Amino acid sequence: MDVRRRTVATAAAFAAAFLCTGSAGAGETGGRPVALVTAEVQNDVLALSLPDGRVVRRRHVDDPQTIAAAPSGLAVVVSPSGAVTLIAPRTLQPLAVLRGFRSPQVAAIAPDGRWAYVTDAGTGDLAVIGLARRRVVDRVFVGRGAHHLAVAPDGTEVWVALGEHARTIVVVDTSRAARPRVVRRISTRFAAHDLAFAPDGATVWAGSADDMWVRVLSARTARVVARVVAGPPPQHVAFLPYGAGRAYVTSGYGSQLELVDPRTRRVVRRVHVPYGSFNLATGGDLVVTTSLLTGGLTELNGADLAPLLRTKVGAEARDVAIGVW
Repeated sequence: MDVRRRTVATAAAFAAAFLCTGSAGAGETGGRPVALVTAEVQNDVLALSLPDGRVVRRRHVDDPQTIAAAPSGLAVVVSPSGAVTLIAPRTLQPLAVLRGFRSPQVAAIAPDGRWAYVTDAGTGDLAVIGLARRRVVDRVFVGRGAHHLAVAPDGTEVWVALGEHARTIVVVDTSRAARPRVVRRISTRFAAHDLAFAPDGATVWAGSADDMWVRVLSARTARVVARVVAGPPPQHVAFLPYGAGRAYVTSGYGSQLELVDPRTRRVVRRVHVPYGSFNLATGGDLVVTTSLLTGGLTELNGADLAPLLRTKVGAEARDVAIGVW
């Protein structure tokens, strides 16, 4: 199959996967996948249609650093200068600009699409945003430096790394999403960076801040049960539950992306991506990564990491999320 035909087939699989999971966004909008990219230097959020990479929307947002997208298509943009902006699908029109943050870092969407969680390194809080109400509904103190976070597939827990070189991970009970509470603190023997739950919820994968290993922790005991060889740190991790499940590990300084079998924890394939491709997003059967250092966006087939698209979106491309419009 040539690249153009492969991209069409992959986009169709993407839409089908969202429809099968009951996503409201896919059903309401026809399942058009878009990559939402933060161009921090340009103060822009861009929406690129997939698989062709055409910029379909561009919206000015002050200091956009990280982004997360809900199944409805609504996106949460985090600006470390102190604001969190909710933007609408299709138009990227700001729906609300939420203040009261000191140094917000990373957002994550709950599996039901009703809530967003945002870490604040300055206050040490984990904030809960009600997406329907478009406001912060609660905050819980987890610890100074709160940064990367991961939400359990069933939505009942959030794990928060305290810092980009975290020696402490905080587990928050979110079974009542609007009333989070800290239930335990985990001290690690390694410096954790990114966190991601496996699709079955049994393990949490932690990218390293200082060595070439991703640790796989038991979600129940927090003990390291396996290690995955990776590129130079820091590494970021994402999963595709599509099919048998797949894990992806980036190394921006190593210019590489790995496809990992989450059951055996063995690297199935390793491909070259632009230097500085730290962040990544998955959806349907697509993987997209962006380069903070070159401004490149790379789209790949999730099954075998075959490249589908390479394009430059600006001087830098900080973060990426995949939405359905």
